[in-house]
Amino acid sequence: MSTVAETANHGTRLAPGIVVHPDHASLIQLLDQAPLRLPHYLAWLLSSGGTLLDGLSVFMLGMAVPLVQREMAFTPWQLAFLGAGLVAGAVLGASGGGRLADRIGRKAVFLLDMFLLVLAALGAALAWTPTLLILAQTLVGVAIGMDFPVSSSYVAETMPQRARGRMMVATIASQSVGMILAAFVVLSLLHLHAAADVWRLFFVAEAVLAAFFLIARLHLDESPRWLMSQGRNREAVHAIMRILPEDRQILETMATRLADTRLHAARIPRDDQRPPFSALFAKAYRRRTLLSAVPWFLMDMATYGVGMFTAVLLAAMHLGSGSGDLAARTRALTLGSGFIDLFLLLGFLLGIWAVVRFGRIRMQLLGFGGMALGMSVLLLASILPGGPGAHMVLVFIGFIVFNLCMNMGPNSTTYVLPAELFPTQLRGTGSGFAAAVAKGGATLGVFLLPIVQAQVGVSGVLVLMIAVSVLGLSTTWIFRVEDGEKSLEAHQAQDLA
Repeated sequence: MSTVAETANHGTRLAPGIVVHPDHASLIQLLDQAPLRLPHYLAWLLSSGGTLLDGLSVFMLGMAVPLVQREMAFTPWQLAFLGAGLVAGAVLGASGGGRLADRIGRKAVFLLDMFLLVLAALGAALAWTPTLLILAQTLVGVAIGMDFPVSSSYVAETMPQRARGRMMVATIASQSVGMILAAFVVLSLLHLHAAADVWRLFFVAEAVLAAFFLIARLHLDESPRWLMSQGRNREAVHAIMRILPEDRQILETMATRLADTRLHAARIPRDDQRPPFSALFAKAYRRRTLLSAVPWFLMDMATYGVGMFTAVLLAAMHLGSGSGDLAARTRALTLGSGFIDLFLLLGFLLGIWAVVRFGRIRMQLLGFGGMALGMSVLLLASILPGGPGAHMVLVFIGFIVFNLCMNMGPNSTTYVLPAELFPTQLRGTGSGFAAAVAKGGATLGVFLLPIVQAQVGVSGVLVLMIAVSVLGLSTTWIFRVEDGEKSLEAHQAQDLA
């Protein structure tokens, strides 16, 4: 499908109301219609490092909690702050990282967040008091939060249009790959060093992986769309040449003609090259901001609340209770959690197909409904005679349904929508705000879950998660938009209702 609709005296019309320089339109067309090649896959792999490390860090901390409690004697409130610190830090990181990425570029923030993650993970490994460990995990969260809006923006801006949805879902799917990788790492470390302080090695492994992505990202090209929005057209052309080297001469000619002309495809004033944060709540973008942020807040409240404490919930349901020592119980919980997390990955694999086939909004609605169903099955297992320990099949079915529906629905779509609905000048800011609000929900979920469990038991936690899932479905319906497949620039052409 051509992105060039018609040529006017002052430029090329990409869609109603969106007119840009003809050479910018041609460059966008080349980006959107390019065949998927090795440079695309390498860019995707490096962009996905943050979401992979997000899943890995959540799993690592969940497995470390029983061991840390033994060594440092955490109070229930300190334990709540430990889990909440990881996601609370992501609130700061996402809001600041997205805004920074719009100002200084996607690649600069990619490098900055990995550098911070290396330092924070090493700090967690060396912590000797609960306060220091909470602080280190909060900084881990800041680093991961910074990466979220940058990775979604970068993948959206660099992938061909027909592959964009699939590649963006694959990026957030790396979260589950990180959890599964973490399970293998934890099991290996428990085999090599079955002692209470093995949790320190969990965080060393996290730092090593972050260092790998830091070094590899040095070779990543900047986003061509962001470069064009800054008037850095020659740099943009050189980045596109990595994908389309056969068009080198034509691209060089375009760069010369464009000089420092900025690409502007947005429903904000053309002279507003650095729109303020308040633009997210202007009439043109208010509905998109609410759709991007509110369901994601509710989804993350459920996702991180359940994901961070899957091992704790399984232990409360008596999985691993027959194991003789702490290391053996941790191994049993790791195997149980890792098995459940396989269905997180399967859900994402289904999402790669379903989100493009059925649309973002429809899959978000179906996913929230399935999450409520999964938690209802867990609730049933917990109230049946004999308790959850006597109904472990139902326990695993409930977790599996929850994870499958979550990842083929809202965990995919809430990541994709902000990057598609905001223009390049606001994409990092909008995605960052939505991710920050989401991590606020994650913080609330992680903080509340152990407290609710201590006060009213596992059943109270499950009722809370059912209510959150139903609210996610309701708010998606209220703020829904028309979400057909189109170029990023065409998304700016009309109000969505």
